[in-house]
Amino acid sequence: MRIVVHGQQAFGKSVLEKLLDKGEDVVGVFCAPGKEGGRIDPMHEFATEKGLTVHQPTSWKSEESLELINSFKPDLCVMAFVTLMVSDAVLNAPTLGTIQYHPSLLPLHRGPSSINWPIIQGSTKTGLSIFWPDEGLDEGPILIQKEIEIGPDDTLGSIYFNHLFPMGVDAMIEGVDLVRAGNPPKIEQDHSQATYESWCKKSDAEVDWSKPVGDVYNLIRGANPQPGAWTVFGGEELYIFDSKIVDASGAPGEVTEVSDAGIVVAAAGGGIEIARLRPEGSGKIPAAEFINNSGIAKGAVLG
Repeated sequence: MRIVVHGQQAFGKSVLEKLLDKGEDVVGVFCAPGKEGGRIDPMHEFATEKGLTVHQPTSWKSEESLELINSFKPDLCVMAFVTLMVSDAVLNAPTLGTIQYHPSLLPLHRGPSSINWPIIQGSTKTGLSIFWPDEGLDEGPILIQKEIEIGPDDTLGSIYFNHLFPMGVDAMIEGVDLVRAGNPPKIEQDHSQATYESWCKKSDAEVDWSKPVGDVYNLIRGANPQPGAWTVFGGEELYIFDSKIVDASGAPGEVTEVSDAGIVVAAAGGGIEIARLRPEGSGKIPAAEFINNSGIAKGAVLG
């Protein structure tokens, strides 16, 4: 098959690398537009090293973009981490269509922050979907789905890097093989069960210490490392990363214990022991270092 690959960042690079290692006929590479003065995208850099010309259209809804993809006479387009909306005409240009990776069990968690939200909402499972995209947002038929458990202490980082990234790369290759074999699955999504969340932004990640401690912990781990759950101490923002639930009793946001192990902050029904954090204008540091630098003590209030 003549394959075009559309993607970006480390995930796109890994998919492209695996396709080339398998000897697939990659005839074209598309990457997200770069930012002036910014670091070259890892996928772009890798493709260039392999002698592949990289195209970076700013829109996939123009006649020019349709002419571009048609110029490669593709059989299949593999979309690995794509954030631009793509027209149906471009998606349908390859003779066998287009397949795309999405890190959730569609139709659940359509949208751009589909790894954050299941953790924040307290789900115990998530997964990935390889699907046939259309002009709707993550609405096309399913080719492959794979499910994983969300452990009680998993974070956005651990779910993505330990599970959804490597599994996703393998699933994309599996999808290519299914298309090549002929008659690949196209299972319609149950749109009545669909959920959608937009970007998990800074405004979504502010800690409300009056909420149940489990909800607070889910927010911290679902936003770790991005965008980072945060609170306020001494009039400045304080981002929270490594933490755990502990027994504690106090007013919401009250510091109930300070030790080398961390800073315990009370929430409804328990406390959060913060082991690593990032003060405003600083990098991530152990709680013990923050204690020494800030003078935070038992009885202080966060938020």
